[in-house]
Amino acid sequence: MTGSPPAALRPQHPSPRSLHGLAETFDLEVHGDIDDLEVTGVVLASSAVRPGDLYVGVPGRNAHGASFAAAALDAGAVAVLTDAAGAELAAGAGLPVLVTPDARAALGEVAAWIHRTADNPATLFAVTGTNGKTSVVYLLYGILRQLGVVAGLTSTAERRIGDEAVTSSLTTPEASELHALLARMREVDVRAVGVEVSAQALSRHRVDGLVFDVVGFTNLTHDHLDDYASMDVYFEAKRELFQPERSRRGVVTIDSEWGRRLVAESRIPVTTLSTDPDVAADWRLTVLEETATHTSFVLEGTGGRRLETLVPLLGWYMAANAALAIVMLVESGYDLEQIAHVLERDGGVDAYIPGRAERISGDRGPLVYIDYGHSPDAFLQTLGAIRRFTTGKLIMLFGADGDRDTTKRAEMGAIAARGADVVVITDFHPRWEDPAAIRAALIAGARAAVPEREIHEIPDPRAAFRAALELAGEGDAILYAGPGHEDYHEVKGVKIPYSARDDAKQALREAGWGA
Repeated sequence: MTGSPPAALRPQHPSPRSLHGLAETFDLEVHGDIDDLEVTGVVLASSAVRPGDLYVGVPGRNAHGASFAAAALDAGAVAVLTDAAGAELAAGAGLPVLVTPDARAALGEVAAWIHRTADNPATLFAVTGTNGKTSVVYLLYGILRQLGVVAGLTSTAERRIGDEAVTSSLTTPEASELHALLARMREVDVRAVGVEVSAQALSRHRVDGLVFDVVGFTNLTHDHLDDYASMDVYFEAKRELFQPERSRRGVVTIDSEWGRRLVAESRIPVTTLSTDPDVAADWRLTVLEETATHTSFVLEGTGGRRLETLVPLLGWYMAANAALAIVMLVESGYDLEQIAHVLERDGGVDAYIPGRAERISGDRGPLVYIDYGHSPDAFLQTLGAIRRFTTGKLIMLFGADGDRDTTKRAEMGAIAARGADVVVITDFHPRWEDPAAIRAALIAGARAAVPEREIHEIPDPRAAFRAALELAGEGDAILYAGPGHEDYHEVKGVKIPYSARDDAKQALREAGWGA
């Protein structure tokens, strides 16, 4: 398995736009003859070019994208958009060259113009925060479908239009892919779209060219400090979504100081949500029951508005995610009573979230959950949720990303040791780092927190899960955190096929428990 990107969802019947019109609209310097040329799409990768595309060449980690202009021509590109340095590299490729000071910064607006995004009638939702973004997007999608709305989403796990889906390679797609996806959705009458927006997406122009109708904020916890110099800088990247250039209205969970700070610094109207009865908020969430199969809750707002329902998901935080999704829908114009009606009709929110505290075990044997959580707070919340109904041992299996934020590893190990009875540490995407060194950092954090904790170090994730399973029986629970929905294990630039979900199910069957 290589690192090639998954196929993108693009419009099947694009409307051509004049390349001359593009150059005039964005005041682009033009090298070559563009008279009578039309463009139907825009891409960043020469390998993704289709006939009629504008190829955008930007500086990369190893080479400038404009170096591949000849390959883009061979694939059918009609022109190159790049910067001054790229223009020199693309000069002999045989394509007209459009020049702008920063091609990546221009990409979103250019893609929006080519795909006529401003004409899209769909309601656009966006969700940001450290944890819970994917879950809120899927909960929005699920409730919208229960309401009879044709919906789409783009998340860390996949891009989805109704039942059509492709695997994701980035939490938020590049602007060229995102605008193409929205154009494809318009062709099939999608009326509402949920977009998961990472801090990196905002910093790297991936959602440029869009103005969201309603945006939501979940939380901010320790993560991505390899990309951002401090938590303050990380917060500022996410705060960008709550500006009038990006969004019209916001919904903010204010259980943390970060949420309250966002409300104070937002430049758009915001509605607040809290699970804390001592915090003044527009909407209040009260969890009624947490079980291995569902979480029930009451959502109450000003003016006597009230909704009681459940999500078929583990943990109070999933109720909080569902509440955020519901308030976002209300803020966009959907009627709370109608939402309550369809949820009562269907026995709760009808949503499946791949790899998010996903129970894969059957009716017999230990409870087994696969989760995508890979931050200290995600560990803390999921362990706490499982602990509430686990009568026996709680075993946690996890690793840590290589070539990513190293400052959180000790805390991840510490939280695992405090929250679980047995800790099993394995490899998880070591990438170019020494996997033994990653495991050692996790173990050191665990031992420093709880010296007497039972810890097993097993590099191979397949063997590690089977070892955890051997330690478990009826009444016990296993949390396998990290891989979630992913279907590969990345080592030294190679993505080796590996699905934690599929492998764990196989191991359960081998053990005679069923899945």
